[in-house]
Amino acid sequence: VGLVDIGICEDAYLFRIALPGVKKDQRDFSCEVESDGKVLIRGTTTTGEQRVIKNSRTFFMKTQSLCPPGPFTVSFQLPGPVEPRQFTGNFGSDAILEGIVMKQKDRMNSAYLVFQP
Repeated sequence: VGLVDIGICEDAYLFRIALPGVKKDQRDFSCEVESDGKVLIRGTTTTGEQRVIKNSRTFFMKTQSLCPPGPFTVSFQLPGPVEPRQFTGNFGSDAILEGIVMKQKDRMNSAYLVFQP
């Protein structure tokens, strides 16, 4: 959980973050963007367990590369201040959260916005 790509253009930032096994349930997922460019994502993962039951079979996992199941928090910093109210996000079926947020025009904005799928 949490591999991030960040893109920059003249007036906005784009971020993509990998969230494998994360539920898209509005009660369990949020993405907050603060005016200083901090992005905070909270959710619940469903992968990473030691025992998996699929098709009437029980599998005991030998590798544990994914985040353990349960609540998680990931945060990262965009390169500069942003306008949190001008944020759009999409949580795709490929478990990638993609967000675009406009760069801040002035430094007076200190609000934050919460995105829920």
